[in-house]
Amino acid sequence: MTFEAAYGEAIQVAPCVCRLTAPNPSPFTFHGTNTYVVGKDTLAVIDPGPDDDAHLAAILAAIGGRPVSHIFVSHTHRDHSPLAARLKAETGAVVAAEGPHRPARPLRIDEANALDASGDKDFRPDLALADDQVIDGDGWALRTVLTPGHCANHAAFALEGTGVLFSADHVMAWSTTIVAPPDGAMSDYMASLDKLLARDDRIFFPGHGGPVTDPQPFLRGLKAHRRMRERAILERIAGGDRLIPEMVRAIYRNTDPRLHGAAALSVLAHLEDLVAGGAVMVDGEVAIDSAFRPA
Repeated sequence: MTFEAAYGEAIQVAPCVCRLTAPNPSPFTFHGTNTYVVGKDTLAVIDPGPDDDAHLAAILAAIGGRPVSHIFVSHTHRDHSPLAARLKAETGAVVAAEGPHRPARPLRIDEANALDASGDKDFRPDLALADDQVIDGDGWALRTVLTPGHCANHAAFALEGTGVLFSADHVMAWSTTIVAPPDGAMSDYMASLDKLLARDDRIFFPGHGGPVTDPQPFLRGLKAHRRMRERAILERIAGGDRLIPEMVRAIYRNTDPRLHGAAALSVLAHLEDLVAGGAVMVDGEVAIDSAFRPA
């Protein structure tokens, strides 16, 4: 997939939709976080991004002095939400999101201080969005599509009447989504894929990388990939693997080693579901250092 980040530059990707990419490339963010400016006269900004001076300046240049009524935040990871406060101070816009950062399930005692360090725990929206809620702007309307999984408060936003869905980190063309307990949950993620499959959007604009131009087969492919990963975990356990690092070394042997920590959490997310469904056994609670065995 070809994608030009064009840092500092607003790229028109659809009528009345421009994309700016923050200069925060990494193995987890691809070339950086995408911010979208929606509208013509009075604007909305989706996912202002990390707290970065250059990116704030680029967003303000793209706004060009026009009023901004709303700042939408898809979720509270630090590459998406922190700049909302400074952009609000510059524009007076209402910050809208599902809610503050929280775990996808109750924390165990050993996780009390271990909730994903990438979470923006200071974030509080001015407006808490419900599923299917529509915010009308000046010449645009955005419908909230709650899509938990990557994290508990993840939301996508549909630009009404256009077939455009801003899918944030739930669906991306460049990579599969990280689902890392306790921040996220695989059962939630799979249910959210089904939710998007029930829609008829024609294009997704994600939080990182370029668009997903044919969403329905892409979504079916993502579901198949997750089921394939689940089968691979079951095969490793049946073959004698008991610990998550053993499984990661085998299943992700062709993956950048810098991503093996995230891969281990993804395996943990699958194992939470497999244990809950009775396909895998474990003594005590499911944890990153648990020993797993066939049911």
